[in-house]
Amino acid sequence: MILVVFLIAYLVRRRLDSLNAISSDALWRRWFRRGSKVKAGSESGISVGLFLVALPAILAAVCVYILSMYGWRITAYPLEIFVLVLMMGMPGWRQSVESYADAWQRGDMQAAWHHIQKRLPAAERGAAASPEVMHLSLSRALMMAAFERFFLVAFWYVVGGIGVAIFVRGLVALSEQWPQAAARPRYLKACEWVSWIPARLLALTFGIAGDLSGWLAEARQAIAETTKNTSEVLMIAANGSLTGYALDPARFSRVHLDEWAGFGGRSLNAVRDLLNRSMLVWICALALMVIAGVV
Repeated sequence: MILVVFLIAYLVRRRLDSLNAISSDALWRRWFRRGSKVKAGSESGISVGLFLVALPAILAAVCVYILSMYGWRITAYPLEIFVLVLMMGMPGWRQSVESYADAWQRGDMQAAWHHIQKRLPAAERGAAASPEVMHLSLSRALMMAAFERFFLVAFWYVVGGIGVAIFVRGLVALSEQWPQAAARPRYLKACEWVSWIPARLLALTFGIAGDLSGWLAEARQAIAETTKNTSEVLMIAANGSLTGYALDPARFSRVHLDEWAGFGGRSLNAVRDLLNRSMLVWICALALMVIAGVV
């Protein structure tokens, strides 16, 4: 049933994303308001935030355990679907990317930046950034958003159940939305720990879903290195798996200068297609594990 539950939740979530509906970020933001007041000098503390994400995770796990103990495990599946739908998703991204690609096609880089500036990390929102830097920042943000809101949740749901998936997704929300900015780097470090295995598994999947020869040439060492963070590993692996310099705008502009106007939309479509194919690989792998009785 794990495969069926995740597949239903994934399809529903993709449909909601296309309609730009139901953002889990807003729910986390309201929940984290309970940590908006702290004592002076304790702004970097993380215990309150960890408690706030551990509480719903434990409640969900206990609920599933009790239902299973009394032979009502099947009644927990609708709850898991509902929770997965809430935790996953990237509402608004499709509209932002399409507007960005249209502005890039027109050559209006200022308008392109305005369409996607809220999607970029705060440190990378400089309006004076070159088109190449802006595009790589957006590609990295898109890949990280898909990883954290789909692949990371999927991995920990299969490995640890709905409770662990909620806790891990909560860590991501803490690193992005915790009211005390001083504590966010510590939450981000925790996210790196829980992302280490699934990020490298996704990077490996890029080689299967993309250009394997290019991936072998560039990505193998990045996966094995422990010092590289999640975004670096994914970007290196994706760059090796994509053809046509999709994640190398500087080289593309030198080789295909006459096609530069269409690069923005083409590159992002290539990234999204790679992510979609990678999710299909994960679903197929999960189906094989279910058939083999592993999960």
